[in-house]
Amino acid sequence: MPAIVGAFSLFLLVGSALLDPGEAEFPGPRFVPVIVGGTGLVLAVLLAVGVLRSPEPVDDPTAGTYRTYSDFAALAWVTGGFLAFALLLPYLGWILAGALVFWCTAHGFGSRRPLFDVLVALFLSSLIYLVFGTALGLNLPSGILGGGF
Repeated sequence: MPAIVGAFSLFLLVGSALLDPGEAEFPGPRFVPVIVGGTGLVLAVLLAVGVLRSPEPVDDPTAGTYRTYSDFAALAWVTGGFLAFALLLPYLGWILAGALVFWCTAHGFGSRRPLFDVLVALFLSSLIYLVFGTALGLNLPSGILGGGF
């Protein structure tokens, strides 16, 4: 997981470095990706140190004795949610596609309250949509909720 978080954070940092800000004033379109990418790199390092210092025991007693354990089901939920987000963003818009990726991530990390997770995911994606639109002056895709593609 630390490698995936680190790779995604580097992807955000490289993408924001290659982004043409145009005539945008501070904070501009690079501001949030740089903060998220930098925070992600720090978290990736902390996760790697935590895994190496105190590995979690495997729940399955028949799995043998391993120093580390990978939860590929959780990885599939998070990765699949992100891929679905990337593919559906132009059609669903930020609020619905963002809610989908938040819900998939919560499910992948073990939450088993789907209705509560959907409501929290819709709240978070709507809040982010408003913050980008009002505070940063950036328009996220509105998709079917905005009446068009």
